[in-house]
Amino acid sequence: MTEGFFVYILASRRNGTLYVGVTNDLSRRIADHRARLVPGFTRKYRVDKLVHVDAFSSILEARSYERALSRWKRSWKLGVIEKEQSDLAGSFGGLDGVRRTGALVRRRVNP
Repeated sequence: MTEGFFVYILASRRNGTLYVGVTNDLSRRIADHRARLVPGFTRKYRVDKLVHVDAFSSILEARSYERALSRWKRSWKLGVIEKEQSDLAGSFGGLDGVRRTGALVRRRVNP
């Protein structure tokens, strides 16, 4: 997960505050959020748990998707998160697998 562009959702806790962002370096960006280096919303509301990631080959696609995802109803975002978390739990035999492996990544590339 080192190349491309990533749209991600962070949460403060289960059913807590959500944040949607975009980056080209996912691990650095998540580390910045967790260390509270990013001023503003995520630091104020302690939003630092990665719950969803989508990968894109183009920054234009990633930013377009980020804007669309940001406008989604909260219930739609929670539905996507819950579905992916339950898919991972089934694949890895329980919630411990979800915590170790992180969020499910769907790769979106241009044809």
